[in-house]
Amino acid sequence: MERYQKLVLLHSNDMHGDFLTENTDEALIGGVSLLSGYITKVRETEPNTLYCIAGDMFRGSVIDSEYQGISTIEIMNMLAPDVVTIGNHETDYGVAHLLFLEKCAKFPIINSNLYIKTNHARLFKPYVVLEVGGMKVLFIGVITEEVIAQTKTDGVIGSFVNIEEAAKEVGKICNAYNAIDIDFTVLLTHIGFEEDKKLAAILDPAWGVDVIIGGHSHTFIDEPAIVNDILIVQAGTGTDQIGRFDITIDTETNSVSGWKWQCVPISSNTCEQDEAMEKLIRDFKKKTDQKYGRVVTRFARKLTHPSRNRETELGGLLSDALRSSLGVDIMLLGSGSIRTEEMGPIVMYSDLCEAFPYDDAVYLLEISGAVFREMIRYMVRDEVWEGAHTEFYQFSDGLHVVYSRADHSFREFKFRGEEMEDGRLYKVGLQRFHYLNTKIGFGKSTEEILEGRKSRIVSTSCRDVIDEYLSSHQHLDRHAGDRLIIE
Repeated sequence: MERYQKLVLLHSNDMHGDFLTENTDEALIGGVSLLSGYITKVRETEPNTLYCIAGDMFRGSVIDSEYQGISTIEIMNMLAPDVVTIGNHETDYGVAHLLFLEKCAKFPIINSNLYIKTNHARLFKPYVVLEVGGMKVLFIGVITEEVIAQTKTDGVIGSFVNIEEAAKEVGKICNAYNAIDIDFTVLLTHIGFEEDKKLAAILDPAWGVDVIIGGHSHTFIDEPAIVNDILIVQAGTGTDQIGRFDITIDTETNSVSGWKWQCVPISSNTCEQDEAMEKLIRDFKKKTDQKYGRVVTRFARKLTHPSRNRETELGGLLSDALRSSLGVDIMLLGSGSIRTEEMGPIVMYSDLCEAFPYDDAVYLLEISGAVFREMIRYMVRDEVWEGAHTEFYQFSDGLHVVYSRADHSFREFKFRGEEMEDGRLYKVGLQRFHYLNTKIGFGKSTEEILEGRKSRIVSTSCRDVIDEYLSSHQHLDRHAGDRLIIE
């Protein structure tokens, strides 16, 4: 084998069921059939090519939701990645179901730090060594407990708590396989771009990690970050683009001799469509259209949800629908529950399911005004405005909060026109996921929030409630900007 070898490393992350191609005036954009066409073209011209996915293949599409990920695995089998790591949404249908889906996959799914608490047995193979062009490439999968909060619904499943523990596990694996003469090492993570940089900073250079390919924060970049001589990349979200590394590896020193990275747009201008993949997608879509093709309502106009960490029109409407239907005083709707940036004016059931794919139960909590104020203070902390991938909530009508970032104080904190009283109890609705993860969302445990009071389930299905509300109301409209004001 020659000393210097070329490796082409293609990567996606946070695809979220973005299977369908969009037809624009200029070209066809995105979709897995075009993505498959591009990957095939690269494999034909570059023999030393590997394609990996850094988590969150699932959720965001009725094709995925209707078949609880089985359709996604079938589509991914045809796309044929060389290696995949899990993201937080891979556990949305339950960890047991994920293990079933792994058995359906014809590609390796790796994760080094999800384990069974009783005996510390790992749920997945932690790594894979792939040989290409005579080179040995080590991939290690990483996710942390801060990200994979959904596993709290599975009491026997645990994860390493933080990136420090994850780093130790990476070191253990790298040390164990140094004797095999690994030429190149990739961490395939799903912890967010900023956390990737923190992780890179604490890795021992002797472990030989060359690249971190990440996901979770949906970060679009112009060029890789370099921390501790480790290249860190991410490819946004969806299938409208793919990350591409062209790397020259010095196989004698097991190091990177040269590299070029780019984010390649996926369109009919850059690749041909994979017709077999397109047929599979259309077959799934034809079946789901029969169930999801009904009209739910018509809004007065298109409503938007352009950002997670701000009040939005669509967030206001959906939180209002739940508050009104369930009889709570305040509904705090997780901003991340809304997965599309706009909806309407005509709303099909498929639009509702794609915009709001998480069909959680709703819990009613009686919370004192003093505790509620501290929960919201945590929600609007500085970290949120500095790009952290954290929880944020849409307020239902009746709540009016004005917060000053300059001195971290509330200028106003009113409920139905009156200042919120510290000693009064307010009935607050929370989705099950957020109820189970109040420490992440509000900086307090459920016990600290309830202060000895009991909670109860007031609905087993958010989506049923929203569907019924929208179906019985026409020409709905909402304007954002008066419920949460940040100065």
